[in-house]
Amino acid sequence: MLSDNKLAPLRKGLLEFLVLKICSARSVYSADILRRLAETEFATQEGTLYPLLSRLRREGLLAYEWQESDTGPPRKYYQLTDSGREQVSALDHYWDRLNHTIANLGHCE
Repeated sequence: MLSDNKLAPLRKGLLEFLVLKICSARSVYSADILRRLAETEFATQEGTLYPLLSRLRREGLLAYEWQESDTGPPRKYYQLTDSGREQVSALDHYWDRLNHTIANLGHCE
């Protein structure tokens, strides 16, 4: 079994892709992103997610809008920008190629 030390860089690298994928479906609140990730091997903390969301926004991949909440103060809801949709599409294609490469390398000739 692989140790967490070996898997941590891979998980960290994929986290951006997963956050963008989650935001690609609809506008999403940060707590919803954390909840979706908590159900996977990519569970993360607010201290990791919020800087990532800020960076993705600065890079023009995400935008946000404030929405009123019935249970407290207004909330920031994130959605992909056009550049973010292009990035997700490119990452989807790369992921497919990567899976194909890995599958083919496992076959003996």
